[in-house]
Amino acid sequence: MKTPDKFVYIRNKSFDQCTAECSHNCSCTAYAYANLKNVDTMLDRSRCLVWMGELVDMEKFSNDFGENLYLRLPSSPVSKKKSTLLKIILPVMASLLLLPTCIWFVYKSRGKYQSKKIQYNHTLQHLDASNELGNENLEFPSVCLLDIITATNNFSDYNMLGKGGFGKVYRGILEGGKDVAIKRLSKGSVQGVEEFRNEVVLIAKLQHRNLVRLLGYCIHEDEKLLIYEYLPNKSLDAFLFDATRKSVLDWPTRFKIIKGVARGLLYLHQDSRLTIIHRDLKASNILLDTEMSPKISDFGMARIFGGNEQQANTTRVVGTYGYMSPEYAMEGSFSVKSDTYSFGVLLLEIVSCLKISSPHLILDFPNLIAYAWSLWKDGNARELVDSSVVESCSLHEVIRCIHLGLLCVQDHPNARPLMSSVVFMLENETAPLPTPKQPVYFTLRNYETDQSNEHMRRSLNNMSITTLEGR
Repeated sequence: MKTPDKFVYIRNKSFDQCTAECSHNCSCTAYAYANLKNVDTMLDRSRCLVWMGELVDMEKFSNDFGENLYLRLPSSPVSKKKSTLLKIILPVMASLLLLPTCIWFVYKSRGKYQSKKIQYNHTLQHLDASNELGNENLEFPSVCLLDIITATNNFSDYNMLGKGGFGKVYRGILEGGKDVAIKRLSKGSVQGVEEFRNEVVLIAKLQHRNLVRLLGYCIHEDEKLLIYEYLPNKSLDAFLFDATRKSVLDWPTRFKIIKGVARGLLYLHQDSRLTIIHRDLKASNILLDTEMSPKISDFGMARIFGGNEQQANTTRVVGTYGYMSPEYAMEGSFSVKSDTYSFGVLLLEIVSCLKISSPHLILDFPNLIAYAWSLWKDGNARELVDSSVVESCSLHEVIRCIHLGLLCVQDHPNARPLMSSVVFMLENETAPLPTPKQPVYFTLRNYETDQSNEHMRRSLNNMSITTLEGR
């Protein structure tokens, strides 16, 4: 036949596929197929033509020129009756057979759903109610997991901003084009429901320019996620300990970061409604916004002090070794002075661009505190200053910061200043600074063994760590 007009041309289809195209489409009235063997091999050699309406301008050709035209015809009445009968009988039989199974499945599912519902409600109540906050209801947005999956492109590696002991952090774009950072707690994280509740309750209730803003949270079965404001410059350690990026931190920027962190801690310790101990202050938990202003983050380890409570003890020591105060690391005792100690370590790191836990960078000294003390007491504190800022900084200002850092890392908590005094001393360069005591925690003494006369360097405090959970 000569093919009729008004056909639909479907490329790259075999004969069987062309037949299927017509049989699966109720509007198809006919189809034709030809294999164009004599055309260029780079082109589509198969041709599937399908007609959806009336067959217009058909004509019979000779065998040499025409093509086979396959018409779709209505099925016979007998077949229709058989087909209709089968369509009725088969579903009825299947329903009768599956009914007991369905009843059992619904019964079990209902029980499982009720169990999950009770567990989910219990988790929400655990988040929404806090004895420390006077059992106030938490008015804070819960975000759907599906929205988070869409925002992070199904938690793709391309969207990942970083990871830690808690899990991974992803960049996401929520509906409306809002940039967010989404922290996804891993199942093996040391942060459980209690730490998750801490972050949601605490940051939702706290508002300060130097604290990171929490925008929402999500709980779905085993998934626990926190949605923060997105800060494009990530964390302080990404600049401070990177030889190629630390030059971005000139001295005015570093001093602004130091003062911002101090104000944030002062707010937590004194100016908020409750006394809050962060317990994990370190460079990686200081986020930087577009103007390099600092924001304290990660409140999973924070503890709330109520009333006249000044100090607490724990058998579960959590945090980052090196930033922990001696009394906390060794005895589990913590207070606002524990955060002061961590701030002192952070201050020395910002001035020097040296990590507290990298003794190999400081020859003959076990850590940054011992190195800073040695230089300061010998009048060589200038040698501690990072080489990229030493020539352009205010030397008097930097030396005061080192002095203040050594005041904050003193061994006894009572010897350390409160954050209110720290902020005052940072903002008033004429305010007198007390003389720091040598950090006893890192004092080196010589011991002579029975077997040899070699001198061994040890800490005065020989207590062991038994319940330390570092991050």
